[in-house]
Amino acid sequence: MFSEEHLYSIALRRTNLIGDINFQKLVEAVGSAKEVWEISKSGLKEITGIGSKISKEIGNSESLKFAENELKFCEKNNIDILLRHKNQLPALLNECEDAPAILYKKGIFNELKKKVSIVGTRNITAYGKQFIEDFTDALKNQNCITISGLALGADTEVHQFSLKNKIETAGVLAHGFHTFYPSKNKKLSTEMIDLGGCLFTEFNSSQKPDRENFIQRNRLIAGLSPATIVVESAFGGGSISTATFANSYNRDVFALPGKISDKYSQGCNHLILNNKAQIISTIDSLLEQLRFTEPKEKTAELFPTSEIKKMLTESQQNIYNIIADSPKITLDDLAQKMELPSYKISGIILELELLGVLKSFSGKQFSVI
Repeated sequence: MFSEEHLYSIALRRTNLIGDINFQKLVEAVGSAKEVWEISKSGLKEITGIGSKISKEIGNSESLKFAENELKFCEKNNIDILLRHKNQLPALLNECEDAPAILYKKGIFNELKKKVSIVGTRNITAYGKQFIEDFTDALKNQNCITISGLALGADTEVHQFSLKNKIETAGVLAHGFHTFYPSKNKKLSTEMIDLGGCLFTEFNSSQKPDRENFIQRNRLIAGLSPATIVVESAFGGGSISTATFANSYNRDVFALPGKISDKYSQGCNHLILNNKAQIISTIDSLLEQLRFTEPKEKTAELFPTSEIKKMLTESQQNIYNIIADSPKITLDDLAQKMELPSYKISGIILELELLGVLKSFSGKQFSVI
């Protein structure tokens, strides 16, 4: 089932001082993990960035023995081992500069289906839960896969409502397949695989759900999909890191706005305010922005856009006019044209978005509607 390259890849990645970046550097310089393992110490030292400390660690019998046991564990538990340097990672994740050298997968991940990542707080409210229920219901005929982190709260709701609507769903773990955290969701994870979904992790069977692993896990959630939706989050919540990773990969980010007094809407509101996420106004418009549906013909509006424009304040009108003259202008360029710091116009941009006369794009770009 597994090749020598799987064996030596696990052994190499297990080696002290060999992270994903050094792993990639080594296999690109030498050709394969097996060749890296067998090359002389002097040969290793000739590779740029690989000094004596790293070369000394490569080739030890302890790492190779671990790899042998890991292969047996994966074979016994029907776990696939995907190698980045063999172009085996999911296509979108493979585009990320910091993608893992090795990705473990259990179940099926259909690359041909549309994908959307959905994350949020463990302390999800009725408001956030209702959004997830409505959104997954709208996705049930969209031939898509939902992706989340199998944590309690929002993640659990995403996976459960996906299953309810017969939507394949993928969970990304912060530990190896030898354990499961949180234990409450173990049954749910089995149901996900049974429905045609899967579980991913970059962690081997010796790695527990340590605190720092969850931030690493969040970059995979963002990397696996072209779009990430943040349902609810407090300031500094884990979901904010997922949105940050998605922004760094130049992926679309959407956030569900809420009342400024609601703790678990403050993170989402902050993302929108700082143009780190596009605002979610309706499920239909979100589906259109995700390109899951064709744009609908405009119907009569309660307040026509032309009437809204007449009610703009002077500062709103000034920003609107500049964006109208320069479609997809960036926040920095807009600030330069207005001769104001960007933080002074971010709030006005949000107001224009809420009024429905402005649309934001990834990379802090804006156009009028």
